[in-house]
Amino acid sequence: MSRVDRRVQKSQEAIKNAFIELLSENSFDHITIQDISDRANVGRRTIYDHYMDKYDLLEKLIEEHINELKKLCESASELDFVEGNLIWFEYFEHNYSFFSTILASKGAPAFRNHFLEFVIEELEGEVDVTEGKNQGLSKDLILKFFGAAIVEIVIAWITNGLSEPTQVVAEQVGILLDRNL
Repeated sequence: MSRVDRRVQKSQEAIKNAFIELLSENSFDHITIQDISDRANVGRRTIYDHYMDKYDLLEKLIEEHINELKKLCESASELDFVEGNLIWFEYFEHNYSFFSTILASKGAPAFRNHFLEFVIEELEGEVDVTEGKNQGLSKDLILKFFGAAIVEIVIAWITNGLSEPTQVVAEQVGILLDRNL
């Protein structure tokens, strides 16, 4: 990696971190590109080199996390739901400040929509409506049902709606999925 690449990467990290910090202190509507620029200690032009506006920045941050979750899913494809969930929940725990901030801000619906789409995509290969306990049921309905359930549990857990430890939540969601899919 060249020095220029490292400088670009460092600027982007500073911008993202500044944005997340600002989100934890202010509502999304009140954050300006100037605020991000000041906090990240980069010029406004630098921000516009990477992002169209604060909405684009938010969108890209969410996409990055969804892409990381996709990679984790690929690496956990041989695991059962319980083990696979633990990897997910540990990722959420490790990135708690981002997820708790995003869910307390106006970015919550955008995150929820991206996350739901991703969960449904991941579950698609696990649902069999040709035989077994879900035979004859609508695959689309099953995917939306379990997708929404997983998303709501993750959100409740991150926003302290669930007080159980990471291991317990991951395990119990895994058991429910194993039992029903």
